[in-house]
Amino acid sequence: MELIGPRRVNKKNHLIQENGDSLLSNAEDLDPWTAWAYKPRTVSLLLLGACFLIWASGALDPECAASSDLVSSVKRGVWAMIAVFLAYCLLQAPSTILIRPHPAVWRLVHGLAVVYLVALTFLLFQKRDDARAFMKFLHPDLGLELPERSYGTDCRIFVPENPTSRFKNVYATLFDEFVPAHIIGWWGKAILIRNQPLLWVLSIGFELMELTFRHMLPNFNECWWDSIILDILICNWFGIWAGMRTVRYFDGKTYKWVGLSRQPNIIGKVKRTLGQFTPAQWDKDEWHPLLGPWRFIQVLALCIVFLTVELNTFFLKYCLWVPPRNPVIVYRLVLWWLIAIPTMREYNVYLQDRKPVKKIGAFCWLSLAICVVELLICVKFGHGLYPKPMPSWLVQFWISVGVSLVLFLLIWSWQLHQLVARKKWK
Repeated sequence: MELIGPRRVNKKNHLIQENGDSLLSNAEDLDPWTAWAYKPRTVSLLLLGACFLIWASGALDPECAASSDLVSSVKRGVWAMIAVFLAYCLLQAPSTILIRPHPAVWRLVHGLAVVYLVALTFLLFQKRDDARAFMKFLHPDLGLELPERSYGTDCRIFVPENPTSRFKNVYATLFDEFVPAHIIGWWGKAILIRNQPLLWVLSIGFELMELTFRHMLPNFNECWWDSIILDILICNWFGIWAGMRTVRYFDGKTYKWVGLSRQPNIIGKVKRTLGQFTPAQWDKDEWHPLLGPWRFIQVLALCIVFLTVELNTFFLKYCLWVPPRNPVIVYRLVLWWLIAIPTMREYNVYLQDRKPVKKIGAFCWLSLAICVVELLICVKFGHGLYPKPMPSWLVQFWISVGVSLVLFLLIWSWQLHQLVARKKWK
C-alpha cells in the first residue's frame, strides 16, 4: 500500500519540467559541468530583472528620471517593454524541437519573431510618410529618399570608349554588395531546404520574379548576362554547391556526443564546446513533391512563401527608403534566417505526419503571419509608387502558367482517382 505524502524522487529519473513540457531526458544525460545551464532559475532571474528595471527606470529617484525629455523616455520605455517580453520568452515560453546550443536560444528567437510581427502590425496602421519618419527611430540614416538605381541602363560587356576600364559594367556588377549577399543567402537556403532540385526551382523562380516586377523596382532591371550568368550560373550555383557540401558533411557525421567533463584534454573540451553550436543530430528533410497532387501543392506553397519573403525585402526597402547597406536590412535577414531554421523543421515534420488531424508548429504560423503582414505593408505603401503597368505579355504568361498548373493538377488527380477505382474493382 502506497502512503500519501512526500516521496523521495530518484535523481536519475527526474525530468526537468518547464511549462508542462519535458525538455530533457534523464538527468544522467546531462554532463555535470553543464547541468547548471539546464536548471530553471526563473525566480532568481526575475529578481535580477526587477533590480535592472529599478536602475534603468529611476524608480527610486523620480526627479532624475523626470529630467530626460519625452522622446528619450518613450524610446527607453519601448525598449524596456521589448526586453521584458523577451526575458519572459527566454524563461517561460514553450520550447521548440531544437535543443542546440540551448533550448532557451530558440525561445528567445520565438520572442523576437513575435516582437517583429507586432512591430509590423503597428507599421501597417500608419501612413506611408509617417512610417518613413518612424524608421528614423531605428537608425538615424533612414527617412531620406533614395536615388533610383538600375543595373540595366548599359548592358554592354565591352565599353571601348571608357579610358579607365573597358569592362566597367562587368566590374561594377561584380563588386556590388548583392554578389556576396547572393552567395551567402543561397548557402543558408541550401542548409535550410537540403534539396538541390528544389533549390534550383527557387533560384530560377526568383529570376522570373525579377523579370516580372522589373517595371516596378529599378533594382530588378538587370542585364541578361547579370541575371543568367552572374546570378544563376555563378553566385546562386556557388552558394547552392557550398550549402549542399555543408549538408553532406553534417549528414555523414556520426552523432554520438560525449560530455564536456569526459573529454581527455583541453583540445577535446574546446572541440566539444564548439560542437554545442552544431546540430545534435541531422535529419533528412524528405519533400517528395511528386508524391501526389496535395504534396505538390504543399511544396509549391513553401516555394511561394520563400519567394514572397525575398520579394518583400526589396519592396520594403523601396517603400520605406532603406538603403541596401543599412544594418536594418541585415538585421531583418538574420532574424528571418533564425526563424526559418525551426520553421523548416516544423513544416517537414508536418508534411511527414500521417495523423488525420494535425496543425502546423508555432514557428510555421509566425513565419506565415510575418510574411502576410510584410506583404500588406508593401501593398499599402506602394500605392502611387509604380505608375508603369505590367506588360501585357507578362500578364498573359502568368495566366498561362496558372491555367497550365491547374490543368496539370486536375489531370493528375483524375488519373490517381481512376487508378484507385481500378484497384477496387479488381
